[in-house]
Amino acid sequence: MAQQLQSITITAPGFAGVNTQDAPLAQDPSFASVADNCIIDKEGRVASRKGYEAITTNKAILGGNKIEAVIQFVAEDGSTVVISAGNLKLFTGTTTLVDATPASYTVTANDWKMVEFNNHVYMFQAGHAPLIYSDHAGTIEKIDDHSHSTGVAPLGNDVLAAFGRLWVSDIGTDKSTIYWSDLLNGAGWTGGSTGSIDITKVWPTGYDTIVSLEAHNGFLVIFGRRSIVIYSGAEDPSTMALSDTISNIGLVSRDAKVSTGKDLIFLDDSGVRSIARTIQEKSAPIGDISKNVNSDIKSLYSAETGKIKMHYSAIEAFILLNFPVLGVVYCFDTRFPLEDGSFRVTTWSHIVPQCFTSTVEELLYIGNAEGISKYNGYKDNLVSFQLRYFSHPLSFGDTSNLKFLKKINLTTFNGGGSTITLNWAFDYSEAYKKQAYILPQSNVAQYNISEFNTLAEYSSSIALIKRKKINASGQGTVVSVGVETTVDGNSIALLEINIQALMGRIV
Repeated sequence: MAQQLQSITITAPGFAGVNTQDAPLAQDPSFASVADNCIIDKEGRVASRKGYEAITTNKAILGGNKIEAVIQFVAEDGSTVVISAGNLKLFTGTTTLVDATPASYTVTANDWKMVEFNNHVYMFQAGHAPLIYSDHAGTIEKIDDHSHSTGVAPLGNDVLAAFGRLWVSDIGTDKSTIYWSDLLNGAGWTGGSTGSIDITKVWPTGYDTIVSLEAHNGFLVIFGRRSIVIYSGAEDPSTMALSDTISNIGLVSRDAKVSTGKDLIFLDDSGVRSIARTIQEKSAPIGDISKNVNSDIKSLYSAETGKIKMHYSAIEAFILLNFPVLGVVYCFDTRFPLEDGSFRVTTWSHIVPQCFTSTVEELLYIGNAEGISKYNGYKDNLVSFQLRYFSHPLSFGDTSNLKFLKKINLTTFNGGGSTITLNWAFDYSEAYKKQAYILPQSNVAQYNISEFNTLAEYSSSIALIKRKKINASGQGTVVSVGVETTVDGNSIALLEINIQALMGRIV
């Protein structure tokens, strides 16, 4: 009797993102064990991320250090300036970093929290007199030296611009008091409608410490390390009222949170969570947004010695969770949540950012060792990087039979000229067999007219789709497959993997 040829087809391999949490054989083939230097693109495919393009030309001013905080200020007349921090200095500019550190002002760290408010940028950091940038003067100065200053600005580590004023917390050893400025004056800290509140007795489960503040849906959200406190009516702080408290969930560090407009996403000890779902579920112990990679994220959090930061890019439709010293970024797609509410997630390596900001020009700026860079192109500052996708073990529906692998068919989109390496291994081994091939060049423009002999960005020509069949060999009860390619100026997306094998005897 002839052996039966069977096949598995994975459409849009990895489109459900990475899942390292569940048992490998119990997973749907749409999950990936590895999806590195990828995004989930707008078509729902695993595709190469963009790289970064260095803008700064005088990075020597950083003295070998990195940009660790960055913000874009938009003035009333529409003009913009980028303010950044690194090498114990404050800078303005992008192409040329200009040292804008106030005279006789000593900076001992680069962990600034910067917010834009009422035509100014305010900068707070533990142990430092807070600063202000005004477009009228075009300089950075201490808040207490500003012409509209009243009182003494609190030396907080965290600042929030919301409800028509500044809110400051984490002030020295005082981890339970929140101070607010006068209405519409971030430099006003006495008189008017200034004030403070001590929430020592408000924490739901004993003493906690304020980590950071946020505004969401008209509420003031106070993140503690182990709990969350929510106030309503913050438009008038004198009459605001306690609305809700949440126990056993908190924020691991000041910048490990981000607002998407519709939700607050934050990193807790249990994983990456949604404030909306947290309020609904109260103290449910399982992180929902990152449930498929929770153990990995917890391990990285425990090992990370730098400042963990999150950033939301509306134009790219993703949330980035950055572990700067470890050099790992988790990229959460916000367009296609899974049925259980978790986000599809991929990882980035090689890029090594420190901080991010989104601009009014719809650019994503990255602070790194090059100074200011932008998320653009398909190289990391002229250097190629490797995209990697690997499946979980595939059993063809039965783990008891031997499979004799015959063919692997891979369909990709774009990536002309790229070298593709197909990988396969059996029975949970990491001793992968490999076969490489080069994708043919595509020279197709929109409407099939190539005026400048270049590939049009939005071309949908069938010529961009590449199919390759290779002969494979080996045997085992389960098989894992992988795709590796060097991204060197060209985007590429994975469309389909088809695996063919002969069914053998029962093992």
